[in-house]
Amino acid sequence: MTFTNAPVTRLGVMGLVAGGIAANVLDMKHYFHILIDTHLFRNSQPWRLLTYQLCYVNSAEVLFAAMTVYNLRVVERMWGSRKFASFLLVSYLMTSVTEPLIMAVLRPLSDLFNYVPAGPTPIIFAVLAQFYAMVPHTYKFRVTTSSMGDGLSGLTLTDKSFPYLIAFHLSLLQWPGSLVGAMVGWLVGHAWRGAVLPASLVTWRLPGWTVGLKVQGRSAEFEGLRRRLEGENRATAVSTAVQTQPDSSGQVDRRRT
Repeated sequence: MTFTNAPVTRLGVMGLVAGGIAANVLDMKHYFHILIDTHLFRNSQPWRLLTYQLCYVNSAEVLFAAMTVYNLRVVERMWGSRKFASFLLVSYLMTSVTEPLIMAVLRPLSDLFNYVPAGPTPIIFAVLAQFYAMVPHTYKFRVTTSSMGDGLSGLTLTDKSFPYLIAFHLSLLQWPGSLVGAMVGWLVGHAWRGAVLPASLVTWRLPGWTVGLKVQGRSAEFEGLRRRLEGENRATAVSTAVQTQPDSSGQVDRRRT
């Protein structure tokens, strides 16, 4: 129950908490949301597309987001920090434009769609889509209110149900904007996994040094490859010699007879 082998997740949780505190202490909360009509159409502030996902601005969202990100640390452990960080950056760029665009299309239906709340809810749900697809449940249990214990009534849950419930609650805290962002992130996550996005985005990776990986020089890579090939050739030569030895001895015996 720690952040072992998940440094990017640890940094994300720390960033969520520190960003929420800084936004309130420095009185900068008004920079981290988008009013479609005011900020994008009237005042022409496109820079908000890159800032509204940087932090949450209230304690409830920070709490539920931090718990959700902590529960999703297994995705980084399965992928590795470099691939995980690359996925986060691609998801950030994709959702930063997609969610405000959808809200702008829905805005004529209701003024509720004019507000894009602050916080990386789309990115969290993009990771949650990977968690849903990659991580199997460990156990199941049934919640029932019947005293008969017939095993037929009640609700069947798994150990993965709690992260889903926490994330679902997070998506409703700034409804409907947070719910739209959650749906966008979920779709982007599945699009990335299903190879719907361009292959260049799916296979792109951040430099290894950004996540603390040591990058070997090309000479070291070639040296390691050469040693592996020499070892394989040596093993093949020994195996061939062992296989041909009985045949040669048999030929000698036949010649003597």
